[in-house]
Amino acid sequence: MSAGRFQSIIENISEDFGINLTEASPLSGGDINEVFLLETATEKFVLKLNNTSRFPGMFDAEKLALEKLIDPGVIDVPKPIKTGTEDQYSYLILEHKEPASKTPDFWEIFGEQLAKLHRETRDTFGLEKDNYIGSLPQYNEKRDSAAEFYIEMRLQPQLEIASDKGFQLNVTDNFFKNCEALIPNEPPALVHGDLWNGNYIVNEKGKPCLIDPAVAFAPREMDLGMMKLFGGFNEKLFSIYDHTFPLEEGWKERIELWQLYYLLVHLNIFGAGYKSQVTNIIRKYS
Repeated sequence: MSAGRFQSIIENISEDFGINLTEASPLSGGDINEVFLLETATEKFVLKLNNTSRFPGMFDAEKLALEKLIDPGVIDVPKPIKTGTEDQYSYLILEHKEPASKTPDFWEIFGEQLAKLHRETRDTFGLEKDNYIGSLPQYNEKRDSAAEFYIEMRLQPQLEIASDKGFQLNVTDNFFKNCEALIPNEPPALVHGDLWNGNYIVNEKGKPCLIDPAVAFAPREMDLGMMKLFGGFNEKLFSIYDHTFPLEEGWKERIELWQLYYLLVHLNIFGAGYKSQVTNIIRKYS
């Protein structure tokens, strides 16, 4: 075992889970979670750990999110197996996906599957539970329109956090009016919610597999905005997506509007290095 200071916790979780653990090795898990590969003589699992008091309910929310993405059966997602607590830690046990190389048509498949995922809809925007975006709370109260949901459940909470942290962003009523006018009145879509290039993997068949979601029934262009924020997605994906589920006219001109949410999240987590991008977008749409 090479699980370091978490060894006894991992052993207790494994015993409770009913597996005969032979090896536990660390995986990369970002800034919030400790992540481990658990191996038995015949199986592998992924274990995620975090501090229960810092992030209450995070793994229950992630389990729900993964189940939402699995339900339509259109794109691969690791199956969530078990959540629980051990000592002061919460944990989530997941199906392990064996990595492989991309198939030649990986990006076309990804675009088609994402479009099919976004076809999943509900009568209202939101979700039955709040969840997290990174380490920050994400609110999912139901709203009837895309603009209402994006402004009230996405932008305003992050703007309030930014204000509490001392960032002066000069957001006017005119900015929100322009947002309302620009956001297309499309039906809610099941979105991954945090789809940067670190939140997909290549599964054992060489196909895309989504991880670490922050789902809601939300404007579908939010996923595309995040995908274009830090790059790492081939343009073939967007072309096939648009062919499979045509986007509303002007979607490229709205990309920065959706990126504002994710940049606010980065501002609130990582600090002032993101302020200029945030203020430039607010100014553009004011």
